[in-house]
Amino acid sequence: MISQDNQSLEKRPYILVSNDDGINSPGIYAIVQKLKQIGEVIVIAPEHEQSAVGHSLTISRPLRVTKVHRNGEMFGYAVSGSPSDCVKLALCTYLERKPDIIVSGINHGQNTAINVLYSGTVSAATEGMLFGIKSIAFSVCSHDREFDIDYASDVALEITKKALEYDFPKDTLLNVNIPATDKLQIKGTKITKVGNGYWKDFYIKRQDPFNRDYYWFSGEYFESDDSLENDDIAVKNGYISVTPVKYTLTSQEVFEHFKNFE
Repeated sequence: MISQDNQSLEKRPYILVSNDDGINSPGIYAIVQKLKQIGEVIVIAPEHEQSAVGHSLTISRPLRVTKVHRNGEMFGYAVSGSPSDCVKLALCTYLERKPDIIVSGINHGQNTAINVLYSGTVSAATEGMLFGIKSIAFSVCSHDREFDIDYASDVALEITKKALEYDFPKDTLLNVNIPATDKLQIKGTKITKVGNGYWKDFYIKRQDPFNRDYYWFSGEYFESDDSLENDDIAVKNGYISVTPVKYTLTSQEVFEHFKNFE
C-alpha cells in the first residue's frame, strides 16, 4: 500500500494519474510534471501500450506491479494490465486514501466521437467516475510521439485546477481533446457533445514469411455533420474540446415506450 505524508495531503490535492499509452510515454511524463505544481501525484499506469482496449479488465491472469524510475527518480508503478485495471487496483489496494481527482493521459491521438467507446484513456477516467471520483481524460490530436506536448500539458493543468474547484455530478467525467497545433493557432475552448462521427472498418489481409494469412485492422473515418457542438468537429477547427460524458446506459425513450406493454 502506498502511503503519503498526511499533513501534506491535507494541504494539497491528491492526484492519481494513469493512461493507455504506457508508463514510459512522453504524454504521461509531461502531465505529471505539471500536476506536481499543484498536488501530490501518484502514477499507476500500464507497463505497455494499451490503446483501444476499452474498459477491459484482467481476470484470467495475475496482475504484476513494478516500480518505474525516469530520469533517475522514482516515477510511478507499472501494471501488467489495462488502464481500467490500473485505476481499479490503485483504488482497491494500492492507495491509502481516496484521490481528489483522477487524470488519464495525455494520450497521443484524439479520443472523440465513437472513439470514446474504444479508448483506454477514457476508460481509465470512467473507472474513476464509477468510484465516485472526479475524473478527466486528456488527449492531444496527434500520434506523433515527437510532437511538442508542453502546451497540451499546460492546458491539462489549467483544466484540472478548474475541475478540482467544481462539484462534479457522480456519473459524469470530462473528456478533453487538444488540437495538435501551435498554441497561437488555438481558437479557444468549446464545451462539446460526443460527436456522431464513425469509422468504416476493414481488414487488410497479408501473409507472413511462412505463407500464413493474417489480418491487420484499419479503417476510414467519416464525419456525420459539421456542427462545432461536436467534439470531433471542434478540434478539427482548432478548438480545445471539453466534453462532459455521462454513463447512463438506459434508453429512456425506449424504456417509456415498452412500459406500455406491461
